[in-house]
Amino acid sequence: MKPISLAKSHGGIQGVYSHASEACACDMTFAVFAPPQAVEQRCPIVWYLSGLTCTHQNVMDKGEYRRMAAELGLIVVCPDTSPRGPDVPDEKDNWQFGSGAGFYVDATQAPFAKNYRMYSYVMEELPALIAEHFPVDMDRQAIFGHSMGGHGALTMALRNPDRFKSCSAFAPIVNPMTAGWSKPALEKYLGPDEAAWRAYDACALIEDSHRFPEFLVDQGTADGFLDDGLRPWLFEAACAKAGIPLTLHMQEGYDHSYFFISTFMDDHLKWHAARLGA
Repeated sequence: MKPISLAKSHGGIQGVYSHASEACACDMTFAVFAPPQAVEQRCPIVWYLSGLTCTHQNVMDKGEYRRMAAELGLIVVCPDTSPRGPDVPDEKDNWQFGSGAGFYVDATQAPFAKNYRMYSYVMEELPALIAEHFPVDMDRQAIFGHSMGGHGALTMALRNPDRFKSCSAFAPIVNPMTAGWSKPALEKYLGPDEAAWRAYDACALIEDSHRFPEFLVDQGTADGFLDDGLRPWLFEAACAKAGIPLTLHMQEGYDHSYFFISTFMDDHLKWHAARLGA
């Protein structure tokens, strides 16, 4: 693991690091904010998964999470959204696939299967690296994300309810199997058999009897992707049918941007802190 940058913020340290990833077969970059409490004790960890076209840097620069994370004593880890590099297959003219659009799946189709293993990277490889190098309490983990990253957070929580104590999302893609901007990506990564897609679809996972104690979702009513890509009411219906408590806030006038995310970031961090015992 190589440090790229370190900066003091709100008494803690905001770092950016790189390492050679076996899961993604390339160098990967990620950000970690360690609060001041981490100097003396192991702290709970909150994973933040970013959306389409993003890297670790978008939320680091615009998410405004450090003040509250420092107050609550939370370590915040922000992975990249895809493998990157000259040898990684990509579609440079397609922002919904390839670089910046890994969709947090383990691809099974050539030529993507070698590199696009973001599920394994976020669930296995990166946690092992974080546990080795940072003062984290791995028994207290939470996960949240935005858009494509909200999709990733919901699916990882549903598939790993013993790993995460809490899960939330900003404007998540809740049913990527049927959404126009995600269905083509799932087919390219996972093949034409839609049965293989269900492991990466929050609504389908609930239909297939996966459960999580509760969810928090914030969604802007002025989000341009609301009707075609996000459709939180589908997740609301799936949770209601399964008896899973869901707190869904439809935030009037907010869009899909980090102006929206930063406005409600404190609420989400407090939600996770309460469930992590922070």
